[in-house]
Amino acid sequence: MLARKGLVPEEYVLRLVEDVSRPRYRARERKVRFVAKNGACNVAHTNIREQGRFLQDVFTTLVDLKWRHTLLIFTMSFLCSWLLFAMIWWLIAFAHGDLHRPGAGTEGAVPCVTSLHSFTSAFLFSIEVQVTIGFGGRMITEECPAAITVLLAQNIVGLVINAIMLGCIFMKTSQAHRRAETLIFSRHAVVSPRNGRLCFMCRIGDLRKSMIIGATVRLQLVRQTATAEGEVLPLDQIDVEMDSPVGGGGIFLVAPIIIAHVIAPGSPLYPLRAADLHSRHFEIVVILEGVVETTGITTQARTSYLSDEILWGHRFVAVVSQEDGRYSVDYSKFGNTVRVPMPDAEQAGGHAAPHAATFDIFPPPEHTTRRRKLTEPHRQHSETGDEEEQGSSDRP
Repeated sequence: MLARKGLVPEEYVLRLVEDVSRPRYRARERKVRFVAKNGACNVAHTNIREQGRFLQDVFTTLVDLKWRHTLLIFTMSFLCSWLLFAMIWWLIAFAHGDLHRPGAGTEGAVPCVTSLHSFTSAFLFSIEVQVTIGFGGRMITEECPAAITVLLAQNIVGLVINAIMLGCIFMKTSQAHRRAETLIFSRHAVVSPRNGRLCFMCRIGDLRKSMIIGATVRLQLVRQTATAEGEVLPLDQIDVEMDSPVGGGGIFLVAPIIIAHVIAPGSPLYPLRAADLHSRHFEIVVILEGVVETTGITTQARTSYLSDEILWGHRFVAVVSQEDGRYSVDYSKFGNTVRVPMPDAEQAGGHAAPHAATFDIFPPPEHTTRRRKLTEPHRQHSETGDEEEQGSSDRP
């Protein structure tokens, strides 16, 4: 419009349009998750050629279907069985000549099924037989042995359909992941000192009063790595040892518990720096398993933390307090964190001369290789001390 009025040259207006359409900033690359925050696995199965394997396990396939598909199959299975046996009953009546006798049921003309004169009445009789309604207007007689055989077959088929479909719906309503909806994880994980050791921590809680029996927690590190032969592993899963808060293999999940992993030599996370949380791409998967107290079904809850979802130099706020002679849990503070002072070595980059880890997912820069070779005898001497002395002796 300005160009038309002669106020602004047309060349300059076109240049402005080109500059606006050209992005000035590069969009931030979105990190791909292996496990979503709600526990769903972000994996798509494609190019599956042997589809018949799913039909070999029909019950599990029906349970895994969506609700609308399950209800559709539930309805169609009954309708198809009713129509199939209605056709059979109609054919029996047609073969016996019951459809052409207007006075069927009188003395001297005994039909196979009383009051069956059309396909509609045969369909109604099929429903009455399969669901055992028995209105009393139609009934089978001993005139036709074939009709008795069909009656037995329809009852058996009806019982099988009821058992499969009702069992499928029961399993869908009582699936283990439904119980996992009330098992919650903190939205962020934290890294901070705990008892003088650098720890990776996350919080787990249960909203229900019914307990999870034999609850266990596992941590796994998922990251793309390469072997010495050059093989690329896009989803290399490494077990991360957990420092159990109760000193055993399981946890007593009555109140929210903080799960911790000590970042020490030998840990897959060692050495971890604050800069690695923004420059590296890795994912820590947290898996909680246990038996539901009320149903006895094993349940599993999952979540994951990307590198940018880990807060460096934070710790969780206390949520348990004593009120009126009992412990009270304030879930409004479940995911709240506060900053804590970090050791000077950690803030400066820390672990300048790292120990040889079992699996070092954060390889140090090339310019530090010579420094590691010079400090190798010193590290071997420091390994004879305790863990705290090892960390302090390795820092310059």
